[in-house]
Amino acid sequence: MASLAVIIMFWSVVVLVSVSAPACKGFYLPGSYMRTYSTGNEIYAKVNSLTSIETELPFSYYSLPYCEPVDGVKKSAENLGELLMGDQIDSSPYRFRMNLNESVYLCTTSSLNEGQVKLLKQRSRDLYQVNMILDNLPAMRYAKQNGVNIQWTGFPVGYTPPQSNDDYIINHLKFKVLVHEYEGKGVEIIGTGEEGMGVISEEDKKKASGFEIVGFEVTPCSIKYDPAVMTKLHMYDSFSPVACPNELDKFQIIREQERVSFTYEVEFVKSDIKWPSRWDAYLKMEGSRVHWFSILNSLMVIVFLAGIVFIIFLRTVRRDLTRYEELDKEAQAQMNEELSGWKLVVGDVFREPTHSKLLCVMVGDGIQITGMAVVTIVFAAFGFMSPASRGMLLTGMILLYLFLGIAAGYVGVRMWRTIKGTSQGWKSVAWSIACFFPGIVFAILTILNFILWGSKSTGAIPISLFFILLALWFCISVPLTLLGGLMGIRAEDITYPVRTNQIPREIPARKYPSWLLVLGAGTLPFGTLFIELFFILSSIWLGRFYYVFGFLLVVLTLLVVVCAEVSLVLTYMHLCVEDWKWWWKAFFASGSVALYVFLYSLNYLVFDLQSLSGPVSAILYIGYSLIMAIAIMLSTGTIGLLTSFYFVHYLFSSVKID
Repeated sequence: MASLAVIIMFWSVVVLVSVSAPACKGFYLPGSYMRTYSTGNEIYAKVNSLTSIETELPFSYYSLPYCEPVDGVKKSAENLGELLMGDQIDSSPYRFRMNLNESVYLCTTSSLNEGQVKLLKQRSRDLYQVNMILDNLPAMRYAKQNGVNIQWTGFPVGYTPPQSNDDYIINHLKFKVLVHEYEGKGVEIIGTGEEGMGVISEEDKKKASGFEIVGFEVTPCSIKYDPAVMTKLHMYDSFSPVACPNELDKFQIIREQERVSFTYEVEFVKSDIKWPSRWDAYLKMEGSRVHWFSILNSLMVIVFLAGIVFIIFLRTVRRDLTRYEELDKEAQAQMNEELSGWKLVVGDVFREPTHSKLLCVMVGDGIQITGMAVVTIVFAAFGFMSPASRGMLLTGMILLYLFLGIAAGYVGVRMWRTIKGTSQGWKSVAWSIACFFPGIVFAILTILNFILWGSKSTGAIPISLFFILLALWFCISVPLTLLGGLMGIRAEDITYPVRTNQIPREIPARKYPSWLLVLGAGTLPFGTLFIELFFILSSIWLGRFYYVFGFLLVVLTLLVVVCAEVSLVLTYMHLCVEDWKWWWKAFFASGSVALYVFLYSLNYLVFDLQSLSGPVSAILYIGYSLIMAIAIMLSTGTIGLLTSFYFVHYLFSSVKID
């Protein structure tokens, strides 16, 4: 397995190269090395796992009775992200010769047995798609759905007519390969894909003249051939082109004792599309088009609401501080006796919260998740996470999370030291930070993996990968978290501006539970997320490309601001009613957005994933949604708590206390 363990180094190299590269007419970071072909050069397509939006269980392409390459099936190098996503890229017998239009015979299967027929029918009715790749471009299919022309990647395994018990296999493919003539000058190319990384020199450019592939389209057909005629042919023999039939009796039916012949046609078409623009057709697909105006409208509403909250808050606090500090000492003492509010909890506001160790652990993990999300989205927004680099996004996120263990340990242990007033027990805190969130994820993934193993899906994580993940966890994340903890205990003390009384102050009774207000506060941060959340979920579960990372970066920035403001305002409100137990409430005031995210995910499952079939698919969906909700809770809760902590620290530092 070709793991992308040097991805952090790669990013550094890319930045250095882009800064130091000599002036040229163009610069492009495509995510894969540009390859040029001369007329007649052989190019072999690859096949990825079969996927379906109905089951979300990927299966190997060769689990069905398809033709295999002459020299056997060879697996392509897969990175960590591809393996975790269930991708299994294999070689295929589909051969193309540059600029040579031809009709080619592949093979004829032996008579289909009962097991093969049952499997083919099941895959056809579950709407499984064959995902083919040529020169790192997925095959794109144009289809008509409800009278609307749409573009989709891949092609179906088979076809089931409405109100029919018969199923027909797709056994003939018509490929259209778009090529652009490359003259080898005027552009600097940096490759970052399977071919490694390098810069094409002026001398290499002259040699690189030829044709580059800029589009890969497929039209699937089902054609009933005469096995007696087809078996006389050999693989890659030419035959007369055929038209796709419209009558069902001319389709290749799936039933026992049938022999299926596989053929394909290829047509090369010259195109004006240039290499840097070849992914535009995929990113502008109808299924993944973003409603720009809806997102902008949502952002404007949230900015407006956040502005109002911020202005009200500033006026209230400044008025209280001004009135309090303008009084002399005698008047302050009299005011303390007469007034209620945040000034009366001065001796309890920094009292140690319940379950303080758990709070420090969750804050540490929240820092790790937030840092991972911010860095990943920033790099994606600048184009470093190209869809051409399969699995790169997930691989980068995992490695970033591992290396950010040092920040998690530092913040979590420093908070523990601040709350406790001593560094005793910091190793236990650091260990807990390193194991808390990864342990939850590992437990959920293990349960889901047993389910996938039982279904014989390629989405199941291999045992070897389990050990690799464990090694990364305990050999990178845990030591770095302990190192961060060591730095945390050696950092400068955060001293409280006031002393804590020995006897806790009684909290006045309230007409309604404070947790009700805390849970309700999560609706405002959710307002910044829910529109973008729809497109993210569609990208994950409906196989659509997600590419608006610039908007996601804006949404993330706004979410951080809103979480900070909401938690800060609720903390102030609790202190005003003499409720000094603000630590956990500050965490969940913004962290409660995770509850709404999880409920929205269930709503999406019921109303937008109606095609999702079977309890296995539903369990997988709920399991992954739960991981996402927990990560969001830790991240947003940490933002809220740290903001509230520094606000309370500043507030009581600004008041003259005897």
